[in-house]
Amino acid sequence: MTYEERYEFWCASDLPEDALTELKAIAGDTEELKSRFGSDLQFGTAGMRGIMGMGSNRLNSYTVRRAAQGMAAWLSGTDLPKIAAIGYDSRHNSQLFAEVCAVALAEAGIHTWLYDRLAPTPMLSFAVRQLGCGCGIVISASHNAGAYNGIKCYGPDGCQMTDEPAAVVTAKIAEIPYFIPESKPFAAFMEEGLISYIGQDMWDKYYETVLAEAVEPEMIRSAGLNIVYTPLCGTGNEPVREVLGRLGVNITVVACQEQPDGDFKTCEYPNPETDAALNESYKVARETPCDLILGTDPDADRVAIAVPCGDGFRKLTGNELGCMLMDYILKARTARGDLPDGAEVVRSIVSSPLTDQIAASYGVEMKAVLTGFKYIGGEILALEEKGEENKFVFGFEESCGYLKGTYARDKDAVVASMLVCEMAAALKQEGKTILDALDALYETYGFYLSHVQSIELTGADAMEKAAAMMAGLRSSTPTTIGGAKVTVVNDYQVSSSRDLTTGKESVINLPKSNVLEMILDQQGSVIVRPSGTEPKVKFYYTAVGKTKEDAKALLDAMMAQMSK
Repeated sequence: MTYEERYEFWCASDLPEDALTELKAIAGDTEELKSRFGSDLQFGTAGMRGIMGMGSNRLNSYTVRRAAQGMAAWLSGTDLPKIAAIGYDSRHNSQLFAEVCAVALAEAGIHTWLYDRLAPTPMLSFAVRQLGCGCGIVISASHNAGAYNGIKCYGPDGCQMTDEPAAVVTAKIAEIPYFIPESKPFAAFMEEGLISYIGQDMWDKYYETVLAEAVEPEMIRSAGLNIVYTPLCGTGNEPVREVLGRLGVNITVVACQEQPDGDFKTCEYPNPETDAALNESYKVARETPCDLILGTDPDADRVAIAVPCGDGFRKLTGNELGCMLMDYILKARTARGDLPDGAEVVRSIVSSPLTDQIAASYGVEMKAVLTGFKYIGGEILALEEKGEENKFVFGFEESCGYLKGTYARDKDAVVASMLVCEMAAALKQEGKTILDALDALYETYGFYLSHVQSIELTGADAMEKAAAMMAGLRSSTPTTIGGAKVTVVNDYQVSSSRDLTTGKESVINLPKSNVLEMILDQQGSVIVRPSGTEPKVKFYYTAVGKTKEDAKALLDAMMAQMSK
């Protein structure tokens, strides 16, 4: 179908009056029609994410129902348990979309458990494992602006869906017509028992499990730790405050971001990776005792921190916090003597290689995996299948995602928040700050400065533009970046590593992915990849120097060259 034909098909369908009014309002607007009807919203390994509204390339009850029907068709064709779990966040329509998914699954005879209130993404991963589910769904667009929502899909191990089952779901969705009416309403399936609420007992079990991952929790109460916390109008408010409160943290909550708000009025882009996301927290922290500012994203799988610094505050990057948490955990467990033989830590390939140096100093193996926490979850699963899951110590991504423990297979801001407070309390007891500890890491291992640059693409052909950008880099790979020589080029799309000094090629033993990495010997790297969920290309820079000034000068030169 052309975009005009799709539009006419939707207008001619039996839709509610408000939906038809929205569609009629864009008649004659060619760009808007192309944007909404130029294609179907794509289902990938991360599920679907998009702007909410009417149209085949928008997230609405019809595209959501069709995706859930595809999930149901996939699960029905497997030997997996015909049980599903669903969670949802604070965005507009999240609860509605969760109930739409529950009905679609129940229609296929799948017993569906739905959280009784908004809950963090990692709690869904936890529930999938606890309830013996064949799949799980979270309704969330993570850290995107309020216009967006999405569906994250999970397999039976609590990991986000991998390529093979996602491809099957995609094929199933393509076979399903739009606008198949529900066989009966949500309430009827609830009454029959095919849909059930996940109650307080699951919340309590989750809290107990997270608290068991503490390293030295007694540090917190004795240190009298004061934090300012913002849930950024999302799902973290209840579980983060519950866990930290049990440990004795003194919490001041940012009042204007405490309650769920799908508009995110006080934070247009609720991504804790950005400094602007903590602007309201800075205001509060200037008026109250504060050792630490903590912010979690709307579905509470990411966490970021800032600390007092001079007359203001210094926000740590996701890489810096990941390095510090890993060092804290490894140091504490080494001192206790309970670090298992063959212990492993896992990072994504775009995360700081400083972690490799830290892991090596403790005699721990570092594994680098593709971007996406499902790959870290896959490493946990591989250990679990050998009965060695206790060897997993810590996993992290530079995008503020962290996990200690194997109870969930996705990043968890709740456990990370607890560990951050514990680390800050331990340092406070020693008369040190988080910045003191960070400087000590740099002094020991060298200054590793990282930066992520996102090139946002617009128009109906945005994905084609991204593909062209990647193809251009592959055909004309620079030989120097920022004055540093490119020594190795790793192309994950063809699983090839090429040493430019020797000409030797070797195989990369990771799944194929559209990622290009240019290594600058010991001076750093540039990694380029298109986003899996948004029309943008991301550049990940790492610059290494003996001093912060050296690293900063190299980083600036690298970015200046690549930005051209």
